[in-house]
Amino acid sequence: MQVGSVTTPFGRRPMTLAMVANQVLAQEIEPEKSVDKWKLYRSLCEARSRLQITDRALAVMNALLSFYPKNELSVDNGLVVFPSNAQLSLRAHGMAEQTLRRHLAVLVEAGLLSRKDSANGKRYARRDRAGSIDEAFGFSLAPLLARADDIERLADEVVAERLHTQRLRERLTICSRDLSKLIETALEEGIAGDWAGTHLHYSALLGALPRKPGAIELTAALGEIEALRDEVANRLETQINQQKTSGNALQNERHIQNSNPDATSESEPALEKKQEENSVTGRHGGNERVKAFPLNMVLSACPDITMYGPGGGISSWRDLMAAAVVVRSMLGVSPSAYQQACEILGPENAAAVMACILERGGQINSAGGYLRDLTRRAEKGEFSLGPMLMALMRANAPGDRKAG
Repeated sequence: MQVGSVTTPFGRRPMTLAMVANQVLAQEIEPEKSVDKWKLYRSLCEARSRLQITDRALAVMNALLSFYPKNELSVDNGLVVFPSNAQLSLRAHGMAEQTLRRHLAVLVEAGLLSRKDSANGKRYARRDRAGSIDEAFGFSLAPLLARADDIERLADEVVAERLHTQRLRERLTICSRDLSKLIETALEEGIAGDWAGTHLHYSALLGALPRKPGAIELTAALGEIEALRDEVANRLETQINQQKTSGNALQNERHIQNSNPDATSESEPALEKKQEENSVTGRHGGNERVKAFPLNMVLSACPDITMYGPGGGISSWRDLMAAAVVVRSMLGVSPSAYQQACEILGPENAAAVMACILERGGQINSAGGYLRDLTRRAEKGEFSLGPMLMALMRANAPGDRKAG
């Protein structure tokens, strides 16, 4: 190293080993090396998190580059700019001089800029007889040019990482949607299982993600949610296979019975079919009743009703129905409206609907009118309690939020 080629700061500003290293690095620039200053600046913006520089420091660098007369940074064109603080402040959008000094120091410490101070600390250029700049004092952009390849590499890494994170977010969003709808399907079809617990587990996985998750956190959450989705999908597939097997067996049995000359009565198969339809659809007294859902699912979706249970808690369907009567009276729902809901929906689901109405109290103007409307829709087969419970479970899940 040629010690005479290293310059020290003017005044009381200290000299550091990092400054020496930056000046030495600048001396190693190949003479023919050049780079588009604005392309390099864009790469610098992309890589700023890796270089630990702020957006205000980037604004100062942008202003400095604007004083460089050529688009191509190169040794042949000179690498020193010498604006005054007043000029630099104007091009940095009126940044205060004290703030300007602070961010210039940040750029120097980051190894993107170096000072080439004159004897009196002023910034100026000395020209030869032809008018060309012979020597300039100010800020040297040589460290920026020397690190151009490194900056572009860091920028490419940041862009690739951002795209990877974006794809992970998209996959997590799609997987979450699939899982949520598969759970709703399982509930609607009355498939046995702790679906409320599954949904709570899924919500907890999303809730555990930080506000701005990185690739590592997203990958871990995606793996667990994909496993949960595959488990639910396999259970639904198993149910479909069981239904196919059951349907084929029933069809074969009916074929044997219809082919049996010793059958006692031709009306018995018709009666058996009617009873089977009633057991599948849940029809009682001419009305189609909505399937009952697990009590723990109702309480997870509608925690507010718990305080109206006997003794301030709910541990059984009887407790929930007792609480629903209290809530019905409190919300001004008429006994006749609630009685009709019990007849159409069944007492358990009518109580669950009252719990949902209580949970959404701020969004419903007339609880009685809303209950009558749901009852009419249920009688026509147009209302399903499952999606309502699932929506409330999502709303009440701690820390639950969308992925991406």
